[in-house]
Amino acid sequence: MTSPILYSLRQCPYAMRARLGIIHAHQIVLLRDVDMNNKPEEMLSISPKGTVPVLLLENGSVIDESIDVMVWALNQSDPNNLLYSHDKALLPVMLELINRSDTEFVDALQKYRAASRYHDDNETKCRNMCCGWLMEIEQRLSQHAYIMGEKPSLVDYSILPFIRQFSRVDKKWYAQAPLPYLRAWLVNHYNDPLFSKVMMTYPKWKNNDDSILFGDVHSRKNNVNNLHSALP
Repeated sequence: MTSPILYSLRQCPYAMRARLGIIHAHQIVLLRDVDMNNKPEEMLSISPKGTVPVLLLENGSVIDESIDVMVWALNQSDPNNLLYSHDKALLPVMLELINRSDTEFVDALQKYRAASRYHDDNETKCRNMCCGWLMEIEQRLSQHAYIMGEKPSLVDYSILPFIRQFSRVDKKWYAQAPLPYLRAWLVNHYNDPLFSKVMMTYPKWKNNDDSILFGDVHSRKNNVNNLHSALP
């Protein structure tokens, strides 16, 4: 094996955050986009829980939690300092924010998406549950361009896939919601060329198929836009 192997799924937010971490760390992996209704035996043999992402390293180690994949990648290379290594005290703060998002917000988001899909009367209630967390993020973004400061961090790319999901549940409501800084933040990420690379569509991988080379093979300059200039 010449590069780590990443089992992934294009639209899965957890797999998406893993790909974001890998590409921002300038790492190269062999991507296998899987059919979750026909999970490949090779993936199940190394991670029986059967969820993505799953990263198989060259030494045989397996990482099958999305945040762990991100942190692994950024520990190899962190050209844009997404781990905020200048202040070691900030990493626990970032991980706590991500944990809260993965529990408080994601749980409410799943209920909101289900209520919208099935036209449940609780849709507004479920959306309001999401908004409690989102208003906290909005407050942070009103003070600086990104969640932790004027430059992006692990937190931004960790919660981005879930904010994206939220924005797509009721696009009309979201466009008018009192979340202008959050909207500008999301648009800024969409405009990043690396986001387009992360969201590219690949054929579904089956056992014995060739893998796709994925990652940012060219050095990327730290070119962070001032998000506040995107505000209306």
